[in-house]
Amino acid sequence: MNRKLTPVALLAVALTATACTITTPEPDQVGIVYDAGTFSSTTFQSCINPGQQDISGPGDAAYTYPAGQRTFEFADKPDAEAKPLTVVSKDNLEMTVSGVATFSLATDCKTLQQFHEQIGLKFKASDDEGWRKLLGVYIGQPLDRAMDAAAKEYGWKDLFSNPTIKQQWEQSVAKHAAQFIQEQGGAGFFTKFAVTLQQPQPPQGVRDALAAAQQALEEDAAQKNKNEKAKTELESIRALVDVLGAEGYVLYKAIQDGRIQVIVSDGQVNVTPGKQQ
Repeated sequence: MNRKLTPVALLAVALTATACTITTPEPDQVGIVYDAGTFSSTTFQSCINPGQQDISGPGDAAYTYPAGQRTFEFADKPDAEAKPLTVVSKDNLEMTVSGVATFSLATDCKTLQQFHEQIGLKFKASDDEGWRKLLGVYIGQPLDRAMDAAAKEYGWKDLFSNPTIKQQWEQSVAKHAAQFIQEQGGAGFFTKFAVTLQQPQPPQGVRDALAAAQQALEEDAAQKNKNEKAKTELESIRALVDVLGAEGYVLYKAIQDGRIQVIVSDGQVNVTPGKQQ
């Protein structure tokens, strides 16, 4: 029995027979298609917007790249793109820094084609692993260079413990990084660059020494307070001795401490030991 195929079925048969290339970028991706048939040279064909579908001829090559904001994290975490970076301060101390850079890939069709042909193909960046390698070269290396350039303006103690200086340094890093990233890529492939940096960390030995020094300062301040209190008490005692005499002060102190009781009754003064505590 003969059956007529529906339009959808006819399309499926046609695509299967001709082995067409179907490209459907996700909503956070863009696509780019090249005419790469058996009997044709590889030439640019079109760009595909996020979420749209493209059906190309047999043998054509399609690639997808991230669209929208992306991140490059450098931290001591398994899923980070890189380990913490290092900087050298103005006074030549090496410090480690964790943080995250945010950016977007320029996805206007002309720039995307240029990016794909100059960089994307070389790194196979339409794959996750290739994209990570690309970020290490075109984001990570310029960012590392920018952090060093900015850190040379400040001493390590300011970077480590002065929030105002740390904020100024972070702003300087973002400015340098945007410039160095464009230089590295040779064009404005990455846009909307921003960076958030954690407090730079000096080596553990330096942090331990700094903590010990701070503790010594606090102990010294506490001892000075004790000395001042003792000095004040001594001056008070001397003033009382001048007024009461030595024996009078001893009696006054014993009464104050509750060691003896003084009772005045009918003009008589009775002195008795106080209750033991």
